[in-house]
Amino acid sequence: MKIFAFIPARYGSSRFPGKPLALISGKPMIQHTYERALRCPDLEAAFVATDDDRIARCVQGFGGKVVMTASTHKSGTDRIAEAARKMGFDPDDIVVNIQGDQPLFDPGVISEMTRPLVTDIGLPMSTLKWRIQESEEIMNPNHVKVVTDENHHALYFSRHPIPYCRDVPCDGAHFKHLGFYAFRMSFLSTFTTLPMGVLEGLEKLEQLRALEHGYRIKVIETRYDSIEVDVPEDVGKIEESLSRPVKCG
Repeated sequence: MKIFAFIPARYGSSRFPGKPLALISGKPMIQHTYERALRCPDLEAAFVATDDDRIARCVQGFGGKVVMTASTHKSGTDRIAEAARKMGFDPDDIVVNIQGDQPLFDPGVISEMTRPLVTDIGLPMSTLKWRIQESEEIMNPNHVKVVTDENHHALYFSRHPIPYCRDVPCDGAHFKHLGFYAFRMSFLSTFTTLPMGVLEGLEKLEQLRALEHGYRIKVIETRYDSIEVDVPEDVGKIEESLSRPVKCG
């Protein structure tokens, strides 16, 4: 059983065209993300999965590994599934999906997220949550919330604030879903063949597809938040944070 990471990257974006190549302190964002991934010792290798020659040339230019994919994929998961199939991974291998627009993620979260799949061969998929600190994030539909059962399996993901605290204060009750996923290779192949569920279509959250079809998702709480770059104005926030130390494990 080996662990491989993919960073899906596309050039087109309605809010931020060319986002993977945006310079952050003089370095392309995709390079920041890729180098962070390499700092996790549990990874056998990391790759960028893209359909764009400009991104591929950039990755090759800084010495990264790239896998070219079709341009028809509707999600990053579909893109990394094609790339992983091309690499010929074993069914029990673990494939990690790292969002390319989170260039300051702590490499240790990869170890936290993949550990359950290493110890439980029957677990198909895992992801991360972070306890929300600011009330503004609870109401923000771009910050997906997640609720879990007592065994830390996902019950539901939503852009709406969940849970709803009817009679008691909500302090510390809300968790933000961080957009990292770990799949067992055998399940990743299955996942991409499942039809879109009703809830997935409504919320526009692909992880709901697994729940709607009866699959478990282990949700690991991490103490590390991850800042996303959604629009060009976010680049400044990332540059202000680059001086923070990076740890793994």
